[in-house]
Amino acid sequence: MRQSFAWWSFKNRGIEPLALLKAAADIGYDGVELLPQEFWPAAKDIGLSIAVQTAHGPIQHGFTQREEHPRIIAAVRAKLDEAVANQIPVLILFSGNRQPGLSDDQAAELTAEGIRAIAPFAESAGVDLVLELLNSKVNHKGYQADRTEWGVKVCKLVNSPRVKLLYDIFHMQIMEGDLIQTITDQNKYIAHYHTAGCPGRAELNDDQEINYPAVFKAIARTGYTGYIGHEFVPRGDTIAAMRQAFELVKAVQA
Repeated sequence: MRQSFAWWSFKNRGIEPLALLKAAADIGYDGVELLPQEFWPAAKDIGLSIAVQTAHGPIQHGFTQREEHPRIIAAVRAKLDEAVANQIPVLILFSGNRQPGLSDDQAAELTAEGIRAIAPFAESAGVDLVLELLNSKVNHKGYQADRTEWGVKVCKLVNSPRVKLLYDIFHMQIMEGDLIQTITDQNKYIAHYHTAGCPGRAELNDDQEINYPAVFKAIARTGYTGYIGHEFVPRGDTIAAMRQAFELVKAVQA
């Protein structure tokens, strides 16, 4: 398993951008996520890949709204070209929010309809499109893809080897728990993981409720070789928190 970190959650904490990238590379990180394009050359020079970028936005306006499909499809196709040119292996998709009068099954069909239109381009590009699972209880009120079962249904409906899920451990702990069993049962539909301490999205330490060493062991047992993306907001020393999270994953692969 490789490791990456989300730029948004570690930036602006008293460390210059290039120093933060260099510190991550020195720790052993393989990649950085959601990095502004202006920093891509520097990251690559340091030895960090651009692991993940978003393919469209905003989060609340996604595939659950048919009128948004043309805009999103055009945006994703452009991002796929950008991903190929910059060796970016994963792009994030968003379901959008629940729509009045639309059942969960209808929303899954509509979401799959939109994603099917871009799946062949992802297959040709060799890039994974991952539908992100987010909690609708605390952080993203109304978001449709807030359960693993629903996300898996969309993947099955699309039926493409390049369309899978971003399983955000923090968000799914809030919504459904049962993390290890879900990861074990549904791993073939998961192409990326995000971490954060729960509750509060802080460090992966003993002040939060997720047993991350056990979760990482479960992921490793599936044979997963993609990225574990750390997306927490440190409350203490930024570099120390980055190192501590990195070592948790590294320990299960020793």
